[in-house]
Amino acid sequence: MERFTVKAIQNMLSEKQISATELFDLYRSRIADYDQSLNAFITSDIQPNAAYMTDDQDQESPIDFALTGIPYAAKDIFCTQGIKTTCGSKMLENFIPPYDATVVRRLKRQGAVLLGKTNMDEFAMGSSSETSYFGSVHNPWDIERTPGGSSGGSAAAVAAGLTPIALGTDTGGSIRQPAAFTGITGLKPTYGRCSRYGMVAFASSLDQAGILALSAEDTAIFLESMAGFDPLDSTSVEESVPQYSQYLEENIKGKIIGLPKEFFDGSLGSAYEALIAESINSYKKLGIVFKEISLPNIGYSVPTYYVVAPAECSSNLARYDGVRFGYRSQNIEDLDEFYRTNRQIGFGQEVKRRIITGTYVLSAGYYDAYYLKAQKVRQLINQDFARAFESVDIILGPTTQTAAFKLGEKIDDPVSMYMNDMYTISANLAGLPAISHPIGFVENLPYGLQLIAPHFKELDLLSLTHQYQKVTDWHQAVPRLLQSSEGND
Repeated sequence: MERFTVKAIQNMLSEKQISATELFDLYRSRIADYDQSLNAFITSDIQPNAAYMTDDQDQESPIDFALTGIPYAAKDIFCTQGIKTTCGSKMLENFIPPYDATVVRRLKRQGAVLLGKTNMDEFAMGSSSETSYFGSVHNPWDIERTPGGSSGGSAAAVAAGLTPIALGTDTGGSIRQPAAFTGITGLKPTYGRCSRYGMVAFASSLDQAGILALSAEDTAIFLESMAGFDPLDSTSVEESVPQYSQYLEENIKGKIIGLPKEFFDGSLGSAYEALIAESINSYKKLGIVFKEISLPNIGYSVPTYYVVAPAECSSNLARYDGVRFGYRSQNIEDLDEFYRTNRQIGFGQEVKRRIITGTYVLSAGYYDAYYLKAQKVRQLINQDFARAFESVDIILGPTTQTAAFKLGEKIDDPVSMYMNDMYTISANLAGLPAISHPIGFVENLPYGLQLIAPHFKELDLLSLTHQYQKVTDWHQAVPRLLQSSEGND
């Protein structure tokens, strides 16, 4: 089965090789054929916006926006007007928002057509897409393995060709890690680059909307429509948005990439190290210069994150009590029991674990010892990056420790699960943009490489990745699930 890029679809539509309705029906058919194996979607019976569906190929389209007729999927954490938004939780199983998230509204205004809402770890808390109330997501490279999390549904859907592109969110690596596990491209923009309005909050100082796509070029096309200041979001930044897709061919010769010695301490497997070395050689051929650097406090990223994120989660999820919205128990007379029952039944184990942890570190006796200290260490990590970017343009490292692990392998070991994000968390703590792109395979499983840039330097990440993808073809590899069924497609 051929997977179409956004760029290819734009050309197909403009040359009238296919109509928007035919394209939408094609992807709807693919979801019906493959999603039983993947469980990538929670909601997929969405009716398209008729204004952007041009059926008559003999007539000029009356609407000509950048994304007219382009299908996409959205992680089920983005509010969508009149369409169920569950966050992968029983707590919001039947919640239908009365408004669109800003990024969804902006894509809609550019003519993009929503295919469906993708499965995810409950309230974005997880690294394997196994904590969803609606069941685990499966990796199209091996359906017995995780696609990563928490944006695993979006990653699996893109990798399997069920959508050309998808929205995700990244709080500690939740776009980049699934991208690496499924062999696609995943971008976490700078904190504040994309509006968080209408994106259900997990950890407000860390969450950022982003994109999972087949290529850097597709990512650039969507980012320039999504990004920008939003007065409805107090964390949104007034920073001009480049036309990313127009500058992907800019000269990258002489760019300096830093290699943190803390990322290359011998803990990676030899096969993964070999893939990274090969990708570094590919970048050198493009004229990139490499330099060893140090991020001395990077080793504290995971413990810092797992104090800050649960604390913010505890605060954000306090609103789900069954009174105004959320799961509501029936026939309970005592108010305390009402609250306890709603939250006990409405939330899954991982969410409850993080709420309890966050409440503990914010309590009067432990605030200074844990939360305040974590915020101080967070600042040290930020300062490490600032010093590094005085001498390098980009920082390179692994995205994950390993390839995708098997479903059920780590679900009962939260510490082991948390360590999956050890290379990605630091970018969230510092609010930096970062991208993961595929660099090869070990035993038929994809691996990714991570690039981190200074604030609002998404264009550097996209142009580097785009030019790497022009001289390699790892991003074009088709998952085993599709290879085994090509004859029936």
